[in-house]
Amino acid sequence: MCGVALLAAWLGAALLVAAVVAPAAFAVLPSRTLAGALVGRVLPIVFWSGMLLGVVIAALSRSIGAGVVGIGAAVSLMGACAAAQLYIAPRIERVRSTIAGPVDALDPSDARRLAFGRLHGLSVLWMGVGGVAALVALIVMARLAASRSAA
Repeated sequence: MCGVALLAAWLGAALLVAAVVAPAAFAVLPSRTLAGALVGRVLPIVFWSGMLLGVVIAALSRSIGAGVVGIGAAVSLMGACAAAQLYIAPRIERVRSTIAGPVDALDPSDARRLAFGRLHGLSVLWMGVGGVAALVALIVMARLAASRSAA
């Protein structure tokens, strides 16, 4: 049951960041640069906790017999968060460091703006993959908990 609660909490936090915090930051802060800085401070917490949770849920899934789907979903959660935080985020920072002002001020055809957009899209994709993996793991764990309590 602990795994269900942990997965539900992480999934709720990830959804809150993606669906509420990020859009609100871009809507109310005076510049996109400030909004990006705010979201950039929140996302590492989501990604690092997703990596840790993936390890915990994989071990828990293995010990309680959640099967290949449960373990695979947990490993996918960990991998997606690791890809976003350890591979994509540093590349985004490298691109940002080459830009003197806001990304939006660059010409739309500027290679740095294009690279930033591509990397941002990949970060969003990995967060989505992590969310789907967490949901699958949550369903597996909840079903397993329900079947054990019914027995």
